[in-house]
Amino acid sequence: MIRYIRWCAYFCALLLLALLVNVARVQVWESAAYGANPANKRTAIERYAEPRGDILVDGRPVTGSRDSGQLLRYERSYTNGPLYAPVTGFSSQTYGTSFVERAEDAVLSGTDPGLSAFPLWYDLARGRPAGGNAATTVRAAMQRAAYAGLGGKRGAVAALEPATGKILALVSSPSYDPSVLSGTGTKAKGAWTALNADPARPMLNRALRETYPPGSTFKIVTAAAALDAGVVTDVDAPTRTPDPYPLPGTRTLLPNAATGCEDASMAEAVQWSCNTVMAKIGVQVGLRGMVEAARRFGFNTEGLRVPSWVSRSNFDTDMSLDQLALSSIGQFNTTATPLQMAMVAAAVANGGELASPYLVERTTQDDGSPVRRGDRRSLGRAMNPATALRMQELMVKVVENGTGKNAAIPGAVVGGKTGTAQHGVGNAGTPYAWFISWARAEGAALPAVAVAVVVEDASADRGDISGNGAAAPIARAVMQAALAAR
Repeated sequence: MIRYIRWCAYFCALLLLALLVNVARVQVWESAAYGANPANKRTAIERYAEPRGDILVDGRPVTGSRDSGQLLRYERSYTNGPLYAPVTGFSSQTYGTSFVERAEDAVLSGTDPGLSAFPLWYDLARGRPAGGNAATTVRAAMQRAAYAGLGGKRGAVAALEPATGKILALVSSPSYDPSVLSGTGTKAKGAWTALNADPARPMLNRALRETYPPGSTFKIVTAAAALDAGVVTDVDAPTRTPDPYPLPGTRTLLPNAATGCEDASMAEAVQWSCNTVMAKIGVQVGLRGMVEAARRFGFNTEGLRVPSWVSRSNFDTDMSLDQLALSSIGQFNTTATPLQMAMVAAAVANGGELASPYLVERTTQDDGSPVRRGDRRSLGRAMNPATALRMQELMVKVVENGTGKNAAIPGAVVGGKTGTAQHGVGNAGTPYAWFISWARAEGAALPAVAVAVVVEDASADRGDISGNGAAAPIARAVMQAALAAR
């Protein structure tokens, strides 16, 4: 009898061991698979059981959490949702997250290990700390000025602090209210369907994700390349450029919208936006020189994050001379995001050094204790310091007595460049109006801001000066807000 009891005990011990092995398998090796199973609602319930951390602008939250009383308890809410949507993105119980909501999701949702001194304790207890906060670099006054300036027109504004790369304003228009996507059910699904079907594409972040032909604003890159390469040593010397200019290797004549461009100097070509002169200068710099100059400014660079990903701006690396001429004035296949063109203006204003743009100043715990800081990072030199100084002078002339007079601000030094980007079949589409600029208070050591504005549906003449009418006043309002904050 004792022998049978002993065998029974052995068998029970074996069953207990098998049970422990199976528990370990489920809890350790297969826990991730079970957690990711769509049928498992526990993860979603836990995620929305507590309020989400906030995204801050000027130290104040522009997001919140609303108790829905449903199984997925807390839904995201937004203050001035359309104004800040290009910054915050959305946090939806149905469709996930985007932009800062996605990039800083671990902090905001309370799952980042940096939110606790003892993260292992929360793992063992299957709990989590309160969601942390993400403080952005955006300035509310500048954001409002950009949003009001666009006034619902299709377009975008990006503003940077040249010395640090902080993104001070990021606006895309038309916009949308992210709160309509926060919950579940037919209401959220209907809003998602309507937003994606809208031909105006309100959910597209035009400042970061849309690329446009930059038109004459790209002439700043070409002029800097010419000075760095020694192709132009005297910006006031005549260039012996005919008007119109025959594109190399073709019978096609490149005209000017401006007058007085024949034999104009490079300084005059920037001031009055002469296509012919800048196209010829681009050809003289050569393909390799132009490609390298564009790369230094950030073109053809993959993987830029702010922390959301940014579309790649393009300058072709294999072109004929006639294509190079057109590319050098922002036409042909040259494309850029508004953020990229703000980076061009910022590099000029910052003495040639290009700071990497970033949008999150710091992340903190719920009580304000720091988790991480957004650090300044250099992307290298876009141009020599002497070239940057000369380019600053040329851009100031554009505003003081050129095509960009509408950007002038009393009591400040302002440099700018207008642009018109032709598009559509046979350039039949309404031109995109561009303006890039920077501003420095008189007597200040550093520039306060660099801005890029593009207006897609601008009512403007088909000339380079259209950027002065449609885009420059918006840039001026944003620069004024930046200077007022100093």
